[in-house]
Amino acid sequence: MAEFPIFKTKISGEKRKFNLIDPKEQEKYFKLKVGKEIEKLRKYLKNNTFVAYLLGKKNSGKGTYTKMFAQIVSPDKVAHFSVGDIVREIDIVLRNKKTRKELINFLENNYRGRVSLKDLISVIEKRDTKTLLPTEFILALLKREISKQERKAVFIDGFPRGLDQISYSLFFRDLINYRDDPDVFILINLPNNVLSERIKWRRVCPKCQTSRNLKLLPTLNVGYEINKDEFYLICDNPVCKEVKMVSKEGDEMGIEPIKERLAMDHELINEAFSLHGIPKVLLRNALPLSSFKKYVDDYEITPEYFFEWDEKNKKVNSKEKPWVVLDDEGVESVSLLAPAVVVSMIKQIVKVLNL
Repeated sequence: MAEFPIFKTKISGEKRKFNLIDPKEQEKYFKLKVGKEIEKLRKYLKNNTFVAYLLGKKNSGKGTYTKMFAQIVSPDKVAHFSVGDIVREIDIVLRNKKTRKELINFLENNYRGRVSLKDLISVIEKRDTKTLLPTEFILALLKREISKQERKAVFIDGFPRGLDQISYSLFFRDLINYRDDPDVFILINLPNNVLSERIKWRRVCPKCQTSRNLKLLPTLNVGYEINKDEFYLICDNPVCKEVKMVSKEGDEMGIEPIKERLAMDHELINEAFSLHGIPKVLLRNALPLSSFKKYVDDYEITPEYFFEWDEKNKKVNSKEKPWVVLDDEGVESVSLLAPAVVVSMIKQIVKVLNL
């Protein structure tokens, strides 16, 4: 993997602590860490935009970081487009006669490629996940989604998706008429072990589909099955009325089923890193355990939660400690919470835009 520098968020002499799970505390945290940079971005976005391509392993936090950036900086001036979501939503669009006609009319005027529209529509309707949609078709779908909105800063998640699409991304701003806007690759370095633990301990509410993590992001209420000696999460959504959250089939395998995909993502990041002529924002999720205190505050580190059953009082006691994982080089590391990564993102984007 290309070398990702360690970005310092720690402010010398600053003793304040923040609960980064609390939205109000997050707001105070960002004001302290990057308040000046946020104001610069808000001023810039009143009359200007930019295009950012998010590249990272599957589930590396691309959507989380972008949505947090938008919420903190200017929600009405930033748009996030997920190629995967766009393709999945096309299936719904095709089921309605009116929206189907509108979509096909748009594609007839904007799509150019070797595969016929008829064949591509058939692939989507058959939910053929093995057949990759051509780049030219993806570009047309992206152009359609972007054209629906007012001119905003654009974060694109899932494009480029393969090595053949890298060259397209270098000229994508021209295709969507963002010709004078700066563009940038945002590359995310996430150790496989972090991703694997996120998957293994993920729990989902069968009723509202909310996702949490038994080890890394538990709900307020945790239950205990004595006969199984097993702790479980209880959904926080009041509508669900204390539904037990469950693991999804296959999650216990961690990253094993997606190893090939992760290898491709790794190669794609390295390819983008080596390109000339386009600036890069480098986001690092993990820092060495031996030196992280020089760069970040303790509260910016992802905690690991563990539970104990209090037999006397018949309740679950929750405790936490710093979460330590091995990075891809086998170095003991800690993982950063999303706000700390977004601080780095904001500072680097300000520098790229020369604000």
